[in-house]
Amino acid sequence: MTRLLPSTALLTALALTVPAALPGAGAAPAASAAADLMTRARLAQATYVIQAPEIRGNPNLLNGEQRETILRAMKTDSGAAIKRRYPQATITTDGATPNAIRVTPILITPGALLPWLSMGAQLQLDFPEGRRVILSESHSVLTVYQHQADAANFVFDSLSQKLP
Repeated sequence: MTRLLPSTALLTALALTVPAALPGAGAAPAASAAADLMTRARLAQATYVIQAPEIRGNPNLLNGEQRETILRAMKTDSGAAIKRRYPQATITTDGATPNAIRVTPILITPGALLPWLSMGAQLQLDFPEGRRVILSESHSVLTVYQHQADAANFVFDSLSQKLP
């Protein structure tokens, strides 16, 4: 189930996920710091470095080949989802890129592959200022399964829609 937050709830959620002020910014309010990080203008023109994706949860659900296929799809499709959201953005995998937003795609597997259980997905955004914002949601195993080869696209497109 996708849960979209209204913009004020999104900013409140962001304020709770980031430290109170940017380094050297004095006593700036947390919501203001989060809002400065997450402006549409900034994100639309940003450079994003897609980090190695992570799978968390029950490691026994996937064999080695499945894990590699899913990790590859997560890396490709998370960057593609951001690019679809922000066509002017630059997507790279070069970790040495300065002033880039580092994005770690994360899949959180359930205890078992039962249709009514949920699997989580996150985009962890690490900003050059040292702030971290985590976008998160979950979908039923059945919903993800119904998307077959486009499952990672489906999951990361829905997460990228949470960006301003």
